[in-house]
Amino acid sequence: MKSDRLLSILLLLQTRGRVPAHELADRLEVSVRTIYRDVEALSASGVPVYAERGRHGGIELLAGFRTDVTGLTADESRALFILAAQGAHAALGLDAALGSALRKVMAALPAPYRPAAEVTSRRILVDATRWKGGPQPAVDLDTLQDAVFTDRRLRLRYRHSGAQEARTYTVDPYGLVSKAGIWYLVADRRAKPQLFRADRVRSATVLDDVVKRRPGVELADVWEVLRRQVEERPGGLDVTVRVRRDRLDMFLRLHAAQLAELPEDDGEGEWVTARLSYGVLGQTRQLLQFADRVEVLSPPEVRAELAAAAASVTDVYRRVGESGQ
Repeated sequence: MKSDRLLSILLLLQTRGRVPAHELADRLEVSVRTIYRDVEALSASGVPVYAERGRHGGIELLAGFRTDVTGLTADESRALFILAAQGAHAALGLDAALGSALRKVMAALPAPYRPAAEVTSRRILVDATRWKGGPQPAVDLDTLQDAVFTDRRLRLRYRHSGAQEARTYTVDPYGLVSKAGIWYLVADRRAKPQLFRADRVRSATVLDDVVKRRPGVELADVWEVLRRQVEERPGGLDVTVRVRRDRLDMFLRLHAAQLAELPEDDGEGEWVTARLSYGVLGQTRQLLQFADRVEVLSPPEVRAELAAAAASVTDVYRRVGESGQ
């Protein structure tokens, strides 16, 4: 719509200052001629906008002109207030800033939109943490943020999963990503992408060296590559189990991360079949917590692993009992 385009032009000029007409045309997917017609329309409506032609020309608002119009639709205003959910901004130390920003947005919203925005902030809550995730280790993101925002290299002391000792790396950070309540540093190490869990960083030092990122590569690009590597990692162990119906809800909650697909449940029978995927055989021992309410159908090596684990526990209890006599 033309009215939306005019408002977009106004907000872009207010934010960025002078903008070439061809850039506005590309951004709004119209012709340069249409942009100039829109500028004439804004000027006719009283907006002090003017165009300068030439190599360094562009379209610009009169110095000092500001508008309080937010340009937000009802849906856009509701979407903003969902950002008030607890989580990422708190870890980044931006809780107070977000609250202040939303109050300013609320004050600038057209009066008819304010009730809907207020209701949204009270009726929608986003909790990014997983069920039964257990206490999360404290994460100090300040140094990582400092490197990310000042475009400096980082020296990390980092302990990999399963490793006893931390190792030292010099990396070129692209940014920070929060996934399911866990923070990750996305960086290049020797010009190759690598993922570092923030809670495994033992120490971090911002170096004086300017970051060396690959040309034209952004955080979203690197994250997509790393995300696919994790999700498509070969060597997974596929396990088929059947679960007693009276424990199915709890089973699905506790094993959501391992579910290969949602079980097909026809609502009948005592048992429901589920398919899981594990990284290594030892991880399947968590199925023991359901005792006789979960039965492993395949593969045989998982049944053997659980039988061995159960026998080991039984033997420990037997020896404890004998020593107490």
